Amino acid sequence: MNSQKDTLYASPLGDVDCFKFDNSVVDVFPDMIQRSVPGYSAIISAIGLLASRFAQDNSTCYDLGCSLGAATLSMRHKITAKNCAIIAVDNSPAMLTRCQKIIDRDTATIPVELICRDIQEMDIGNASIVVLNFTLQFIPVTDRDAFIKKIYAGLKPGGLLILSEKLMFTDPRQQELQTEMHHAFKKANGYSDMEISQKRASIENVLIPETFAQHKNRLLNSGFNNTEVWFQYFNFASMLALK
Repeated sequence: MNSQKDTLYASPLGDVDCFKFDNSVVDVFPDMIQRSVPGYSAIISAIGLLASRFAQDNSTCYDLGCSLGAATLSMRHKITAKNCAIIAVDNSPAMLTRCQKIIDRDTATIPVELICRDIQEMDIGNASIVVLNFTLQFIPVTDRDAFIKKIYAGLKPGGLLILSEKLMFTDPRQQELQTEMHHAFKKANGYSDMEISQKRASIENVLIPETFAQHKNRLLNSGFNNTEVWFQYFNFASMLALK
């Protein structure tokens, strides 16, 4: 199921609409995320390796904000725990319709249930792994503390939260540098200055990044024993939080 090239912002748009995960984005999403998120493939691959280590027998693994199921499939192909299932959740019907087709074509045997719902409304329980792969940043900042506490409560002892996010930085020079290098990454992947500018205008009030310190404080205050960044590429990072 081949992805189309992302040209959503290749022409002048005048008033740029707020970014949303509709059919137009679904059609180009694999290309968009590979060309826009530094290190995305490495993170997806590592999620599978982490699932092989942390998935527990008779438990559930959650992919919250699953989009087209990349993290779900990575886990599905590496989990060796017995009687373990994956629940993948997204609030975009367009994403889940395409995701179901991808899952149906996959040959792995770990059960996968797709649920169309706001992830904040999900009941999390008996979880050995919860994945938030560039998802928390789309939730209102005021709701994030309660959401992370809910995930912590639903994790089994020894459980793992994988949290990948775009970061911001308190030092102005560092913020400017990281933003500049992210834009350089996108230009190296074929995006024009106009595409970068229009995408930024589309998403800036939808995706709200935080600093690593803010994430770490939230995770520790929610009960996690510790959290560390295991991967960072410019202003994109992935963290592991252990219960």
